[in-house]
Amino acid sequence: MVSFRIITRILTFVMVMLPLWAYGGEEMCTAIFNERVRTLQVKNAGMPYAMPGAAMMVLGSDESITIDFDVLAEDRDYLRYEVIHCTAAWQPSQLAAIEYLDGFNEGVIDDFSYSEGTTVHYVHYRIVLPNHDVRLIASGNYIVRIYPEDNPEETWAQCRFVVSEQTAVVGGGVTSRTDVDVNKSHQQLELAVNVEHCGVDDIFNDVTVVIEQNGRSDNRVTLTKPLRVSGRTLVYEHLSPLVFNAGNEYRRFENVSVTYPGAGVSDVFWRGPYYHAVLDTDASRAAESYYYDQTLSGAYVVREYNSDRPDTQADYVVTHFSLDYPETPGLDFYIDGDMVQRGFSPEARMVYNRATNRYEHAMLLKQGAYSYQYLALAPGAAQGRTDVIEGDKYETRNRYRVYVYVKRMNERAHRLVAVRDINTF
Repeated sequence: MVSFRIITRILTFVMVMLPLWAYGGEEMCTAIFNERVRTLQVKNAGMPYAMPGAAMMVLGSDESITIDFDVLAEDRDYLRYEVIHCTAAWQPSQLAAIEYLDGFNEGVIDDFSYSEGTTVHYVHYRIVLPNHDVRLIASGNYIVRIYPEDNPEETWAQCRFVVSEQTAVVGGGVTSRTDVDVNKSHQQLELAVNVEHCGVDDIFNDVTVVIEQNGRSDNRVTLTKPLRVSGRTLVYEHLSPLVFNAGNEYRRFENVSVTYPGAGVSDVFWRGPYYHAVLDTDASRAAESYYYDQTLSGAYVVREYNSDRPDTQADYVVTHFSLDYPETPGLDFYIDGDMVQRGFSPEARMVYNRATNRYEHAMLLKQGAYSYQYLALAPGAAQGRTDVIEGDKYETRNRYRVYVYVKRMNERAHRLVAVRDINTF
């Protein structure tokens, strides 16, 4: 068994511990700030899998949001959480807690369980919202901040979810016949949003539409003006922000056993104090023809092949990624997926190894089925490129999530009136 003392000496991932308000005017994203926190997932409790993008529940329904995460430790930590209402741009809104919560704006995380039969000791925690202490009474974007009871200013992790009124009607579609090219490298959205029952005063200025592709935040699009209005319907078409690089199907692997390699895994072995999984070496697919593969579009599922309680019985494995691609000055390559909270962090960055002539990276991951892709990032850029490694294939099955917000002149926060997923083809 691996003691927590050994784990803390061996872990070398760069994690920056910041208080929540260190973001200032920047958006608040799902993030981990303590190196012992792992496998942070947020999902609608009624859905078995956490799909990419902010988890959503309907205001006033019997739905709930579950937040699951592990802390690498031999014993429990005394943790608490608070719930923060945010604007459409994921900044703290001007609402007081009493305006968006019925109950207390902090709670003890007392739903926890210890790992069983694993080489790496951890404690699994769960938060369910709403609960007997708090009920959400306003729609919009929400952040849950997790912190230690003895140091409330220290943020260990934070995560997103949304509460929607579902009063707007969103129609639309995706086409590969775009304003940029036809059946080549792009996909384009067309949207029609009817806000007749949303309490909109100024239809030209009260509505904000946000679109995400497969849960990515780096290429998120925000629209504040429609192309035209027809009655109480806003029409968004032939707008350049609605043209997306098509990307490619996500890559995937299954690391569900420590005795045999699963799909996408070439070798599994023990080198104390960890199990290790070496993934098949990846290569650029930019010049290849499109090949369909059904994946989780960047999400992952915790799974252990011999267990019906993977939350506490799945082990942690050092997972080795490698990318056979020539060293490319002026570009950094990052793993993109929910496993790294969709950020360009040191934990997601590939490093070129001149001894093997490959980009390589290793991270400690819980056993499961994962999907991911590689994004290329130029210095100073905020948006990753899929064309370099993955290629942009117009046939790619992408999921576009549309969020519709309303904020009237006399209101101090955005209401979320609709969430709609639009899939290609």
